[in-house]
Amino acid sequence: MTEPKSFHMTPEEFRRHGHAVVDWIADYHSQVESFPVLSRVQPGEIRSKLPAQAPERGESFEQILGDMERLILPGITHWQSPNFYAYFPSNASGPAILGDLLSAGLGVQGMLWSTSPACTEVETHVLDWLVAMLGLPEKFLSTGNGGGVIQDTASSGSLCALLAARERATEFASNRKGCDGRLAAYCSTQTHSSVEKAMKIAGLGADNLRAIEVDESFAMRPEALARQIDVDVKAGLIPCFVCATVGTTSSGAIDPVREIGGICGNLWLHVDAAMSGTAALCPEFRFVHDGVELADSYCFNPHKWMFTNFDCSVFYVADRKSLIQTLSVLPEYLRNQATESGAVIDYRDWHIPLGRRFRSLKLWFVIRHYGIEGLQHHVREHVRLAQEFVAWVSGDARFELAAPARLNLVCFRLRAGDQATQALMERLNASGDLYLTHTKLEGKFTLRLCVGQTNTQARHVERAWQRIQEETGRLGSS
Repeated sequence: MTEPKSFHMTPEEFRRHGHAVVDWIADYHSQVESFPVLSRVQPGEIRSKLPAQAPERGESFEQILGDMERLILPGITHWQSPNFYAYFPSNASGPAILGDLLSAGLGVQGMLWSTSPACTEVETHVLDWLVAMLGLPEKFLSTGNGGGVIQDTASSGSLCALLAARERATEFASNRKGCDGRLAAYCSTQTHSSVEKAMKIAGLGADNLRAIEVDESFAMRPEALARQIDVDVKAGLIPCFVCATVGTTSSGAIDPVREIGGICGNLWLHVDAAMSGTAALCPEFRFVHDGVELADSYCFNPHKWMFTNFDCSVFYVADRKSLIQTLSVLPEYLRNQATESGAVIDYRDWHIPLGRRFRSLKLWFVIRHYGIEGLQHHVREHVRLAQEFVAWVSGDARFELAAPARLNLVCFRLRAGDQATQALMERLNASGDLYLTHTKLEGKFTLRLCVGQTNTQARHVERAWQRIQEETGRLGSS
């Protein structure tokens, strides 16, 4: 009997092409330092080189991989370059990439414990490891009333925390009847924009988000928070949620979580440590977690500074029942014996989407490959390099620091003003030698240099400072 025609890639073809892809990735990482960090293509340039119609017949894998070099690579901004200092890093590493490859190969959809027990249990266990590794309070352990889950981003973590806060404040009436416009939430003027988006999605409305003023270090003022809560209560509103940030995007500011927690009372306190939380791997940097034991929820992103490729955001709650009751919907087609027994975790109830990938594999690989010692070594080195950069900036009369640099983010600018600082950034980015982004602090254009990319070494930071000095000199003479 003749076998029916198949268009699938055979296991042997997959093996051969898989080797070629791994070789391509290894070659890319070995030479990424040589590429201009910021892509130089113009808007629409990549699409203009793609065929107008999809191919009628399948093409050879060699041709597809060849187009990675010809079409795709020119349109890549190289986040894995050791000269990438922009935004916050979204770094990867060999073990994380291989763990992610295995996750893709298994093709698990881990919405329920029963749909792949290992997907759930490895995630629960690794996130319990991280509680101890980061010195977090034991109430976030799955062995108690709390627990952790891997979200796609800290934005999703903030949204889930806000939803749980909404339901706790209304005794779960909002899930049934919607919001009545009386719930109020609080963050600082420096909090990530995802909290405002969460207010819109959760139905609380952006107008009910109170942006609390900050101090000279750009951290939230607890006394200002207390005043605003009092004003809102007297106006008949229902305060329900506070977001404290450990390492703000603009300046790396650390909100005083202990003082904020003392004010919150029955308000849900969420701590967003997306970038800076990784620093707590090192005991000497655990000051970032002072007061976190007062939080109802906490998140940080291994995909930023813990060498685990995107997406991987760890989100903890002190009381998982509140989160599950907020998000759980159980149609008949998801009912199963394990769920009904109450003996398992079904992570579909811990986040917005139903489906979920086996994201914990890459995190498991990273922790086992580096060990706590290896992770601590690289975090310490990044902080050391950033602090060395601080010393160089402080020693050059043309520059000034724009904010305290407590970890690996340095905010600085030219004393000559906004126009000169912006011109400097544009010249540096156009050169391809490094990539910086900016913010505004106290209304002034400010450069941000974040040392956190997996392979950034002393020579890269030294070269970055050299290029900054060279371009500053050229600006001065032009």
